[in-house]
Amino acid sequence: MELLSDPNIWIAFFMLAALEIVLGIDNIIFISILVSRLPAEKRDLARRLGLGFAMVSRIALLFSLAWVMTLTTPIFTVFAQEISGRDLILLGGGLFLLYKASHEIFQEVEAHESDEVSAGVDKVKAGATVFWGTIVQIGIVDIVFSLDSVITAVGMVDNISVMVAAVVASVAVMMFAAKPIGEFVDAHPSIKILALAFLTMVGTLLVAEAFDVHVPKAYVYVAMLFSLTVEALNIRARTKRLAAKAAA
Repeated sequence: MELLSDPNIWIAFFMLAALEIVLGIDNIIFISILVSRLPAEKRDLARRLGLGFAMVSRIALLFSLAWVMTLTTPIFTVFAQEISGRDLILLGGGLFLLYKASHEIFQEVEAHESDEVSAGVDKVKAGATVFWGTIVQIGIVDIVFSLDSVITAVGMVDNISVMVAAVVASVAVMMFAAKPIGEFVDAHPSIKILALAFLTMVGTLLVAEAFDVHVPKAYVYVAMLFSLTVEALNIRARTKRLAAKAAA
């Protein structure tokens, strides 16, 4: 009860929860892109399982802080560059994200309609395999995203209860936001390409971070927000033109 009456605890909770939500934006976009390939009736379940896995992985990392901190210890050196366990995780996650985003961009831009139809048939045949394959991919990236999120949380708050509460609260907000964001991205192909380009940049940042090249994520978020604003204006302009043509 003493914790609940301490204003500093509440300030730390809200600050950390807000930061977790911001850091989870790329996670939501990645989940939205992946579940868009699933049948409509399975997308909600995939979103919930994906974000649920994100919550479990972050809480598990929080309760293994001693191990997480050892990940920053150098394991070996390559060309005078010290490589730690954290670096290897970030490098693997970044390369996976680059591959996945590039593959999805190719599917959106270059894949022919016949290929998409056959892919849809394959998905129906694959059934549970495709569904759980999607969950596994979400889980892989969740772990990578969770690592920096947990390290950030440790740097901000020293109370494990506050950390866990902030993670649970942020995932609850993301679960609420994931569906409308996913539906909006899926309904607008140009927004989907922008989202994939955003994931490509995030993957590049993760690879750079693995080699101790630190680029603030805020730069990527600002660039993405600017691009989304421009595209939103384009969508509005196209809608008005179509409405004017329909009225004529």
